Amino acid sequence: MDLSQEDSLRLNVLLNQDLQAIRIDESKMIVYGLSDRGEAQVPLNPTCRDDKYLKNVKELISTHVLGSPGGYPVFLRRWTRMGQARDESLERLLQLGEPEAVVAVVHAAGLTDELARRAWWAMPTSNNARCMLEKEAIVNGQMGTELAEFLNEFLPFEEEAGDIIESVRLMLQGDLVDDEVRRTLWSRGQRKNAYLVGFLKSLPDNVPLEVPPHTEQARCHEQLTPLAERGNAVAVQLLRVLDQPGQAFMKTVITVLKKPANQDVVIELLNAIRNYFDVFELNTEIFQDVESIIDKADTIINDQSHEDINNILSQYSQLREMIRAMLVMSYLNEYVVNPVFSRSDAIGTVMRKKLEPVFTPLQVQIQHLLG
Repeated sequence: MDLSQEDSLRLNVLLNQDLQAIRIDESKMIVYGLSDRGEAQVPLNPTCRDDKYLKNVKELISTHVLGSPGGYPVFLRRWTRMGQARDESLERLLQLGEPEAVVAVVHAAGLTDELARRAWWAMPTSNNARCMLEKEAIVNGQMGTELAEFLNEFLPFEEEAGDIIESVRLMLQGDLVDDEVRRTLWSRGQRKNAYLVGFLKSLPDNVPLEVPPHTEQARCHEQLTPLAERGNAVAVQLLRVLDQPGQAFMKTVITVLKKPANQDVVIELLNAIRNYFDVFELNTEIFQDVESIIDKADTIINDQSHEDINNILSQYSQLREMIRAMLVMSYLNEYVVNPVFSRSDAIGTVMRKKLEPVFTPLQVQIQHLLG
């Protein structure tokens, strides 16, 4: 069934403008268009069922934009969500009025600040904001602060811990938020520790927790600085951990370990720890329990297979426990909790009880790094 004469005329007038994006409000049956002159709208007057009429509207738009009524190929959804949309087609995708086409744009590697502005007008959702803030061009552009402000305002309504962690992590990039917002986010973390994991992932060396350096920091600084200055990465990392920012990081890790809310918090915490200690340049191996990781760390130390470690221990053997603890941290990942999570979807207290075989030896290792 064709469009009404009035709608056909008004839509064609709209489409023949220099449009930047189109948005369709299906509940109100209105087509919106964005151009340099601002926002225009075309209220629709259906002559059949709304869903059929909207299909005709989208076919008209697609024919004008792409030369074909087929619209955005939804079967490419997974591909475009991996950022594989061609850069030269991004502007046209935003003119289709289809949500999945907007998602393809915000995932595209070639997303610019201007295209982000148009995409945000077309589909302002928290998922799209997070996706766009993954890109340096957006973080450093004019849209970065606007997207971060939106995520901050929307945080109290986020239900998934994983989304909270990602929102906080992305907001803390660069100068997207001011010090007051950072203090507020940290304060919220005292009640909901998913916020704290966002800090651990985004600001591992600037966690806003006042703690003193490790009691051995001064002595280790004197001993290890010459090695660190010669490029010994393990010495650099050990000095990093023992200084005040490193102790703040580790104390925050302990805080989250005591009471993680759900599986997302646990997994992202383990990833944050691994990333912090990822300096050993070891072959990646998969372990499904912490004890096996501890055994692997002992093997590396005992067989003298790591030059930087040997250069330290040959002079300062008393640092063995600290270095072993760092090695253990560097091997952590979600696989160590898979044996628990694959058999149970428990959260809260029940989950934490089941995770004691993982957390207890892990906390022992962390204590070696805390003053």
